[in-house]
Amino acid sequence: MNHRIATVTRSTAETQISIRLDLDGTGEFVTETGIGFFDHMLSHIAKHGVFDLEVRATGDLHIDQHHTVEDCGIALGEAFAQALGEKAGIVRAGSAYMPLDEALAFAAVDLSGRPYAALDLKLLGREIGGFPPDLLDHFIESFAFALKAAVHVRVLSGANDHHKAEAAFKSLARALDAATRIDPRRAGQVPSTKGTL
Repeated sequence: MNHRIATVTRSTAETQISIRLDLDGTGEFVTETGIGFFDHMLSHIAKHGVFDLEVRATGDLHIDQHHTVEDCGIALGEAFAQALGEKAGIVRAGSAYMPLDEALAFAAVDLSGRPYAALDLKLLGREIGGFPPDLLDHFIESFAFALKAAVHVRVLSGANDHHKAEAAFKSLARALDAATRIDPRRAGQVPSTKGTL
């Protein structure tokens, strides 16, 4: 099987990012952004999406974490788009529930070519490991728009913000895994009545 692999670099005055993604991997990951909790969330995308993922980023963390997180979202979305190519033969849409102790999250993804993000992570606004939780919303939005996908992520219940965030990212990973899989019944055709995505 030919692996669907992408390499993306993004360099600005604020950040330098390199990403390598293999959609047909085994869940191996390297996440080095200088932001521990964010690395933890990115690792779930790889492990629970069964993607091989390397994310290496340096950014202006002396200002705050915003630019690094935003640009990682953009670069990761571009990497998924590059690896998917014309999206021939893929399932296209996927969804998943994911519990983590008391927390329960749901994610749905449509690789439609139309960017949209609908998010309700129900985070309380307190920092998690020094990480501002609103940046998780911004990361997913940036990712969805760069990928040109409709991405819905909702936390349905939970008390602990770490658990809620982790369940959300695991459910997103599983939805991405389902959507990016090759469906042999499609015989390489693009999954759209339009003939293109």
